[in-house]
This record gives sequence, structure tokens and C-alpha cells, in this order.
Amino acid sequence: MDISELVSPSAVAVRAGVTTKRQLMNLLAELAAPLVGASEKVLFEGLMEREALGSTGLAGGAAVPHARSPEIGKVAGVFVKLEQPLDFEALDDRPVDLVFALFAPADAGAEHLRALAAVSRLLRRAEVREQLRRARTPEALYALLAHRSEAEAAA
Repeated sequence: MDISELVSPSAVAVRAGVTTKRQLMNLLAELAAPLVGASEKVLFEGLMEREALGSTGLAGGAAVPHARSPEIGKVAGVFVKLEQPLDFEALDDRPVDLVFALFAPADAGAEHLRALAAVSRLLRRAEVREQLRRARTPEALYALLAHRSEAEAAA
């Protein structure tokens, strides 16, 4: 699955002032709501419910929170680079600053899993994480995400 199919330029942000996981989940829900046709409340609750099962923090300062709901119209994602890393109870106990949230309809099992796998593969690569950290604008972040995804699909 191509990352550019999951995230649009309007779904990429750089944010300061997010200091808790709850604030981050609110931000992700706010960014995703217009893209997936679901309410911020449903998205926020879905993210929090999934996170209660276990942290979606990967190693290396990245996380892939995700939620599924019948209210969500399509599989889509949002990417946020945090200016200040925050505790996310990640696998390596390292704070998180790169967050790619995924949202999917309740019945999109296989498509949701393919999207999770593609995003996880991308964010597990140290050189990708470092390039994302060096990017300063949402446009630069989106270009990196889309370019990296296209390059991996061609390989």
C-alpha cells in the first residue's frame, strides 16, 4: 500500500505545545475528522480505546495510533511531527515525536492491516525517521512521506 494513498498534504502537521498523550489524540482526531467523515469524539474515543489495550508506540520515537469505527468512511491517515517529544509508553521507552495515525471503517480488516504494515515498515527505518525530523514544514514532511513510499513500492 502506498503511503500517499493514506495521507494528503492537508493531513500533515508540525505541532508545538502537545504535552500529553490525551492532547495528542485530540489533535489527531481533529485533523482526521474532515478527512474520514466521522466526528472528532468518535475518533478520539477510538484512539483512546485502542491505546488502552497497549501502546502503539514503536521504537525510535515513532508511534502509529489507530482506530476503527463504522462511522469512518475510508481508510486514511494523519501525520504529526511534534516539536517536543512526549512519553508514549513506547516499546523502547523512548519519547515519541513522529506520529502517523490511521483511521479505518469497522469492516476494513485487511485494508486496515495493510495500511498499518506499510506505515510501520516506513517508520521503523532509522534514516526515514531522521529525514522526517529534519523537515521543518508540513509540505516537506508530506513530500518525504510520499517520495519514500513511492521509492519503496518501486524497489
